[in-house]
Amino acid sequence: MASEEILKAVFPFLEGTELATCMIVCKQWRDIARDDYFWKCLCSKKWPSICKRTSPPTVTYYNLFQNFHKRQYRRTVLPPKLSFSDLEFYIDIWTEEKIIFSDVVPGPVLQKGIWIPPPGICDVLRFHLEGPEYKMTLPVEPRFTIPLCQTVSVSVLVGRKDTNKAACIIKKSLFDYIDRTAYRALAFDYLDFSSPISLFVSGVRAWISLLFMDHGNEGALDVFGIEMDFCDAANSEHEVLWLLDMLEWK
Repeated sequence: MASEEILKAVFPFLEGTELATCMIVCKQWRDIARDDYFWKCLCSKKWPSICKRTSPPTVTYYNLFQNFHKRQYRRTVLPPKLSFSDLEFYIDIWTEEKIIFSDVVPGPVLQKGIWIPPPGICDVLRFHLEGPEYKMTLPVEPRFTIPLCQTVSVSVLVGRKDTNKAACIIKKSLFDYIDRTAYRALAFDYLDFSSPISLFVSGVRAWISLLFMDHGNEGALDVFGIEMDFCDAANSEHEVLWLLDMLEWK
C-alpha cells in the first residue's frame, strides 16, 4: 500500500490536534491532511447537525473546526475612550444622619497601586489588597472611628470632565456586612447603564469597603482606607473604564 493511501486510511481516526500536528510534518502530509473530508469527520463528532448540510456553513470544515472546537481565550480589551484623568468621584459616608466622610476624589488618586497601606494591618487584608483583582483604594485622612451600634451608609457619584455629566455608582447603600477576618465593612449597589446597553446588561454590582485596623476594640471600627471595585464584571483598569463609560450619564 502506498504511503499516501496509508495516511488517508489513518487520518480519519485522529483527533483534531493530532491532525493539525500532521500538517506540519512535511508538504505531503500537509496536502493530505488539508482534505476537508477529514475535518468533516471531526466536525460530525462535535456538531452532527451541521454535517447534514450539503456544504459547511463556513468556507470549509477545516475553518469551522479551527474556529469553534475549543473555547476562545479572553480577547484583549481595546483601549477605552475614557481615562481616570477625566473622572472625579464624589464619596459621602454617614452614620445615622451625620456625615463622617465627604470628599471629591480625582480619578488618578483611586487608580490601583498609587497608595501603600499603613503598617500594622492584618495579613488577610494585606493579601487581599495585594491580590490580582483590580481595586481602587483611597487613604482616609484623618482616620475616623465608627461605633458598631450605628448604621453606616455610603453614596458614590462620578463626574466626567470631558462631557460635564455625572452618573451614580452607589445610591446610599448600607454597610451591612462586616468581615472580621479581612477587616472590611462592605456595601454594594447595582449599576445603571445607558440605553440600549441596559437591555442586555444587568446585575453588575459596584462594591465599596471600609478598611479598618484591629486595636482590640470590638465595639468600633478604626477606618484607615476605602476600597472600591467592580470585580463582578471588570478586573483590569481598561475594563473598569469601559464599564464606567457605559453608565447612564446625565
